[in-house]
Amino acid sequence: MVTIKKLKTVALILPLLALAGCEDFLSKEPDSTRATINTPKQVSQLLTTAYPQGSYVVFGETMSDNVGDKGVGQDDKTNRGSFLFEVVEATVDVQDSPDNYWAECYRAVSVANEALDIISKVADPENYSAQKGEALLARAYAHFMLVNYYCKFFDAQQANDSPGIPYVTVPEDVVIKQYERGTVAGVYQMIEKDLLEGLPLISDGTYTVPKYHFNLAAANAFASRFYLVKKDYQKVVQYANAAFPSNNFGENLRPWNTTYASMSPAELFNTYSRATQNANLLLAETGSNFGRYVANYRYGLTYTKWQEISQSEQIIAGNASWVFPLYYRGDNNYFIPKLTEYFVRESVNAEIGLPYVMLPLFTVEEVLFNRIEANAYLNNTAACLTDLNTYISKRVANYNAATHKVTAGSMSSYYGSSNLRNNIVNTVLDFKRIEFLQEGMRWFDLQRYNAPVSHTTKAGSVITVPAGDNRRVLQIPQTAALSGIAQNPR
Repeated sequence: MVTIKKLKTVALILPLLALAGCEDFLSKEPDSTRATINTPKQVSQLLTTAYPQGSYVVFGETMSDNVGDKGVGQDDKTNRGSFLFEVVEATVDVQDSPDNYWAECYRAVSVANEALDIISKVADPENYSAQKGEALLARAYAHFMLVNYYCKFFDAQQANDSPGIPYVTVPEDVVIKQYERGTVAGVYQMIEKDLLEGLPLISDGTYTVPKYHFNLAAANAFASRFYLVKKDYQKVVQYANAAFPSNNFGENLRPWNTTYASMSPAELFNTYSRATQNANLLLAETGSNFGRYVANYRYGLTYTKWQEISQSEQIIAGNASWVFPLYYRGDNNYFIPKLTEYFVRESVNAEIGLPYVMLPLFTVEEVLFNRIEANAYLNNTAACLTDLNTYISKRVANYNAATHKVTAGSMSSYYGSSNLRNNIVNTVLDFKRIEFLQEGMRWFDLQRYNAPVSHTTKAGSVITVPAGDNRRVLQIPQTAALSGIAQNPR
């Protein structure tokens, strides 16, 4: 791993310095960085760490409508607080917590900015264009995730003048620096600027393992997600098409009803997040307990919730059944083998260490879903139906192209509506819900559509967070107040 000398981080991420671990690049002085990192390859190695190495999956999944209260199970602060829509009382050194994710996003930003600063001072910047592109995309991505979790969600029909998050564009040269939050609209403008400047510079030939970096497909996938939130549907289609210019989505989707169907849970766990899987476009190593407790969290997937989520198979004509394998660990502890833990020891002979999960940040499935949803709003219904049927061809057990189909009629019958556009959009959302189950992705769709969320506790009380409820916004870490960042109202 390339080392940087003492990246002097502000209070945005200051407590994370105690975490050390894989981030040993934080331990040395920046002046020797110029002597240490002086080739494009070394900058690329540095940028491997320009991605959040914390996870959003626990709080993203638990805030959504994918989970129920089992009454018993793993008692985890983030899992409990997220289900109850309370501020999670867990600091930056607690894996999976919102404070940890905040700190990890800004740590990633600091690495991207350090890389950009290095590039700005080299004698031959033209040889670093791919690295510059990746740094800009990585900086944009971290800020995009921050603004969507810690601020009121962007609404293309509104002014978006509520408080944003600091958009940091230069390396930090003081221990505590004062920042302003700006507005959500301003953050989105900066994200778009970095995205559009960086994307044309991306070059897949730069990387040894492209899926650990913003490669071309992943960069275009990010653009399609960004413009879906902005409701710029022409651009969603444009970037989704650019991610797969040969339109070969089908052969790159996860082979759930073929190759995966014959795998044991252990084999699936060992396969799902590998760079060799075509469906994975960008992968990040995240410190997380999720792989260990996915089935055992008190607030998690129950059989009642599974029945609710999996009934979307009824949208498909021909008496179709989803092929997704559901397993359990004890009473009402259900999981689909996806994200698994790997344990990193502190040293070769140590008995202690930290659990990690390799997390797919962008996948082929998401890009296809983005294109379908955008085409629905563009009234390209034939294209939507083609893509929906491409998707189910890899997800239906004993798939038969002659009988298993998504049609205007099958959607109308399921939803009881003749509004084809709405039916297509609802189908996409329902298919995404089961596709990304236990990956923390559902919360984005609930936010985009301002859908109310209700959680019922085992005791029978109901917690409802309608659109606009302050509890839908994660709290800014108290440590960030050192940089003058006001916390969110609750």
